[in-house]
Amino acid sequence: MKSTIVSWIQGSWKGDVASTQAFYLEKARSLKTQKPDLVVLPELVHTPYFPIEETPAGFDYAIDKDHPIIEEWRAMAKELGAVVVFPFFEKRAAGVYQNSAFVFERDGSTAGLYRKSHIPDDPGFYEKYYFMPGDTGFEVIETSAGKLGILICWDQWFPEPARILALKGAEILIYPTAIGWDATESPDLYPHQLDAWRVSMRAHSIANGVFTLAANRVGTEGNLKFWGNSFLCKPDGSLAVISDEKSDEVRTFLVQWDSIDSHRRIWPYFRDRRIDLYGDILKRWNTP
Repeated sequence: MKSTIVSWIQGSWKGDVASTQAFYLEKARSLKTQKPDLVVLPELVHTPYFPIEETPAGFDYAIDKDHPIIEEWRAMAKELGAVVVFPFFEKRAAGVYQNSAFVFERDGSTAGLYRKSHIPDDPGFYEKYYFMPGDTGFEVIETSAGKLGILICWDQWFPEPARILALKGAEILIYPTAIGWDATESPDLYPHQLDAWRVSMRAHSIANGVFTLAANRVGTEGNLKFWGNSFLCKPDGSLAVISDEKSDEVRTFLVQWDSIDSHRRIWPYFRDRRIDLYGDILKRWNTP
């Protein structure tokens, strides 16, 4: 049975870029004994979650695709002999910034790049101020660790990209994430928000017969308390591994890819799709 050792690192902002980068590199290096095939990091891993507010200074955290931080993760992929999903704040050109993720192969070469497609604009999550919507589309990134469907945070609430990636052959949907509770909201909402987040992505697994992984941040930044709870779920939607709510944490799980076929034989959604009836999905809205 074909299998892949999948690991993720859940962590917090350490107060400056250098300390945060050093933390994640150290945690990645600690995985050597587990010999992972795939390592996933949280959204905007090398920066604070600066979209809490709109300020020109936030753009100073952006890096270009040849920055030393990125080169260190290329080297880490080679050191671990693992595919690495590295999310970062990309300076694409003067005045053009994006929320992006590189996928590095085991030898440090670039397997693919994804740019976040859905950009939120809510209190504490002012991402439209910083990020241009992604233009990479939804393409499977084929690696030695499996066929990856990379999406980022706000993308996780939309069923369409998950479906498209599954139809193109993705075996696992990977969501680097920065999501948490807002201190200005009632704590009574917190468990419902967390549950909705999990259910949304578990539904992607069930409806598409794929694995789904979310790697989140932890810690408090401004009025946001990132809720951790990074997890991996199976094609039937069952939660295989869940990280702690508060702690920096490294978790690992052995993914058995054959379970995708087993799941789809029992729940043959792809067989029964009626693509001749789905034209309305391409409309912005369907009422006058």
